Amino acid sequence: MQKHFAYKHFTSNEIKPAGWLKRQLEIQAEGLSGHLDKMWPDVKDSAWIGGDREGWERVPYWLDGFIPLAWLLDDADLKARAQKYIDAILSQQCTDGWICPCDLKSRETYDVWPVFLICKVLVLYYECTNDPRIESVVSRTLSNLYQHISSHTLFNWGQSRWFEALIPIGWLYERTKESWLEDLAILLSAQGLDYKRLFSYWTHQTPKREWNFHTHIVNLMMALKCEALFSPISKEDPNAFAEEMFQILSKYHGTCVGHITGDECLSGTLPTQGAELCSIAEALYSYETLFEITGNPVWCDRAEIAAFNSLPASISDDMWTHQYDQMVNQISCTTQNEPPVFGTNAAQANLFGLEPNFGCCTANFNQAWPKLALHSFYYADQCIVSALLIPSTVHCQMQDACVEVTLQTDYPFKGSLHYTVSTDRPVTFEFAVRIPSFAHEAYADDKRIKTGELYKCHRTWNGKTEIQIDLIFTPTLLPCESDTFCLRHGPLFYSVPIETEYEKKEYIENGVERKFPYCDYEVRPISDWNYAFAANKFTVHEHSIGLYPFSRTNPSITSETEMIQIDWGTMPNQPGVCNPFPQNRRPIGCKKVVQLQPYGCTTLRMTQLPFVKEIH
Repeated sequence: MQKHFAYKHFTSNEIKPAGWLKRQLEIQAEGLSGHLDKMWPDVKDSAWIGGDREGWERVPYWLDGFIPLAWLLDDADLKARAQKYIDAILSQQCTDGWICPCDLKSRETYDVWPVFLICKVLVLYYECTNDPRIESVVSRTLSNLYQHISSHTLFNWGQSRWFEALIPIGWLYERTKESWLEDLAILLSAQGLDYKRLFSYWTHQTPKREWNFHTHIVNLMMALKCEALFSPISKEDPNAFAEEMFQILSKYHGTCVGHITGDECLSGTLPTQGAELCSIAEALYSYETLFEITGNPVWCDRAEIAAFNSLPASISDDMWTHQYDQMVNQISCTTQNEPPVFGTNAAQANLFGLEPNFGCCTANFNQAWPKLALHSFYYADQCIVSALLIPSTVHCQMQDACVEVTLQTDYPFKGSLHYTVSTDRPVTFEFAVRIPSFAHEAYADDKRIKTGELYKCHRTWNGKTEIQIDLIFTPTLLPCESDTFCLRHGPLFYSVPIETEYEKKEYIENGVERKFPYCDYEVRPISDWNYAFAANKFTVHEHSIGLYPFSRTNPSITSETEMIQIDWGTMPNQPGVCNPFPQNRRPIGCKKVVQLQPYGCTTLRMTQLPFVKEIH
C-alpha cells in the first residue's frame, strides 16, 4: 500500500495565507463558520460533545473546516474552541475503539460514514498540532471499523463514501506500515459502491425526479477521487477513471461555469437547475487531492474555476448566509411553487439563510476556503510547486536549508504573479508554477512560456530571488447548448448582475432560531434581467480589492459590452424562475452598454445567454 503520489500537501504550520485570501478566511471566521458552536444547536449541543442534538456528520463536517481555519489564521480563540471539541470527542472513545456517539445496541444499524469523516478530521488536526494522542485514537478507531464491517456490511452513506476512509488509512499506514490497514482498505473497496462499474455502464444521461445514492451529487463529487485513492493498492492509473467520470458528468449534467448540477441528485444541463453547495466544497477537495496524487495540472484548473465562481456565488459576501442550491440563471431566490424546479430538493432550497433545505451545507461549506489555502503549494523530493495561484507563503526545509516562497498576487482578478524565493544558504531544488490552460499567453520575466503545464525552474537558490509571471487573459464567449453563450475571462465567468431586494425572515423552527445576521432571506429582482449578448467586444476594468474580495456591490473586476433585451419569460407557475431558454429572441428596444460582474460576485444573475443581432 506504499503511496506513490506525485506530490504531498503542506500543513497549516508551513503555509500562511496572505492578501485577499487571508481576508477571505477572516470573513469566514467573522461569519457563520466562526459562530456555529455558539448558536447552532447541532454543533453547540451536539452529542459529539455530550449534548442531545445531532451526533452524526455535522460536527465532523464543521471541524473539517474550522480546524484549518483556526490554525491558518493562528487565532488563539478559534484554536481553543476547536481543542474543546477534539478533547470531548477523544474522551468519549470506547475501550474497544468505537468513537461515534452511539449506544452499544444501536451499532448494528449505524451507518459508519461519520467514522470515516471523524478520522479525516483527526488526521487534519494532527497535521495542525502534532497532538501525540491522535495516532493511537485513529488506529483504534480504524481497527474497530475493520471488526465492525466484517460482520456489518457497509450500507447507505458509508457504502457510497467508502473511499473517504482511505485518507486516514493511508496516513496511518505511512506511519506504521501495518498490513491490516491494507486489508481494511480492500474490504472497504469490496463492500463499497463500485463507481467504476457504474460509469462503465452509465445509464443516467437524463435527470430523473427521484432520489438515490448513486446519482447523489455530493457522493459523486467525492467519488471523483475514489480510484485515485485506491491506486496504491490497485496499481492502476490514478488519473484515468477520474477524468472519465468528470467528462461523463460534464457532458450530461454540466453547467456553463464548470460545475455539475445536482438538486439533490443529477439534474441535467439546464441553467435553471440547481447545484448543491456541499457538492462544490467536495468537488474542490477532490480536485486538490487528485492533483496531489496524479500531478495533472488540469485538476488545479478545475479547482480554481470552482473556487472563484460557484463557491462564492452560493455564499453571501459576508459569509453569514448561504444557499443550498445555486442556479446559473437565477432571477430570484424565493420559495418556489410546488412542485419546485429542483428534482429532489424543497421549494426553499435556493433561499439564502442558516440552513435552507437541509443543514449539511451549513456545516460542510466551511471546509472549502481553508482547504484551498492549504493546497496553494505542494512538494515532492527536491521540488516545490505553486499549484493554486492564490496569495500565500510557504516555509519549509529543503535538504538542510530553510526555504520561504511567497506569492504576491491579486489573481484571479488580475494576471500578475510575483514570487520571492528566499533561502538561508545555497540549496538546489526545483521550483515550479502551474500555468493555467485558460491563459491566452504567459510570460516569466518577460520570456514567453507554455500554458496548461508546470513552468519549472531548477537551479541553486541562494538568498533572495524574484520571479515575475504575467498571465494574459482574453474575454471569450464560449458556446453552450441551445445556441447560447457564456462569457469567460481567464478563471472567471461573468454574469449580468441583477439588482436585489432582500426580505428578512426571522423565526424559530424545530428549536433552531433564525436571527440576524444568520436569519433567512428571500431575494427578489428590482432591475431588468432579460438580456442577450449583442456584441463580441468586451472592455475589462480592473478595480482595487475591497473589504470583501467577492463583493456584490464593489466587484474587483468588471467587463462592459453591448447587450439587448429580449422576450425571455418565466416558467409556467414559477414566476421566480426564468424559462431555461428565451421564449422569443426578437429584440426589445435598442442595444445598450451593460456592466457584467464575475459570477462569484453575484446573488441574482443571468449567465448563459443567446447572441442576438439588433433589428433595424
